[in-house]
Amino acid sequence: MSSLRFLRSFLMVAECGSLVAAADRLGLTQAAVSLQMRSLEREFGWPLFDRGGRGLTLNVWGRRLRPQAERLLGLYEEMRADFAGNEDGLVGEVAVGAVVSAMGALARAVAELKRDHPRLEVRLVTGKSGELVEQVVDGRLDAAITVELPGRTPARLDWTPLYAEPLVLLAGRAAAGRSLEDLLRHEPFLRFDRATPTGLLIDRALVARKIEVKEFLDLNSIETIVELVRQDVGVSLLPLLKGTNWQRDARLRLIALNRDEDIRTIGLIERHGQGQSTLVQAIRGAIG
Repeated sequence: MSSLRFLRSFLMVAECGSLVAAADRLGLTQAAVSLQMRSLEREFGWPLFDRGGRGLTLNVWGRRLRPQAERLLGLYEEMRADFAGNEDGLVGEVAVGAVVSAMGALARAVAELKRDHPRLEVRLVTGKSGELVEQVVDGRLDAAITVELPGRTPARLDWTPLYAEPLVLLAGRAAAGRSLEDLLRHEPFLRFDRATPTGLLIDRALVARKIEVKEFLDLNSIETIVELVRQDVGVSLLPLLKGTNWQRDARLRLIALNRDEDIRTIGLIERHGQGQSTLVQAIRGAIG
């Protein structure tokens, strides 16, 4: 449904005569709206605006497109309204992203929703938290399930915490009877990607305990790290993923860190006041 979003942005730019003003009313960045307009111009094969010192004004091609875009979006809203009153329940299309470690929970939640609401269409996308947030900002995603990012949430976005995952020390069977500090100081350390919010959280946990680990491998896959730990290659600090069965795995030993600060928060981020919020709220309720 990207083209429909772009057409909505096109009509807003036409109304405002400014990318800045249109972006503010749409809850997007100026760069995102500019990219959408250029994508539309490539799709239709003609420039749609005269770009002068006083802002943007529709040219002959833009003036031809405007009433057609209004009719198309009006028809689409009529279709949504018609189906929204249908007994079949939730309808429409929504694009939702998730970090890899949360995709399983999201996919299960979506599968449950689709059983009850067969007209609901959901497109799932995976990526790193920062990448997903950018895609929500520029309109490619309606919402994303991400790790809580450091600092304040951008003003145009809403953040809703869903669940928390405490950090744990993950070790193999050979670590039985040894303390957390002993394992971290003396066993090869399998480090999760430093360039992610989770990697930063792990770094802070180590610094707080004044522990220097024996760096062995730097990996960007939690699943790969867990499998290496099962094979007694080394130890790691990882968030205890929602729905995991690590505690019941005879090849693993888990030790809790037991500090309130050593917790990863997973939440849903979405643009403020978007029309798809009913669908997003349903997904949020299912996964939370």
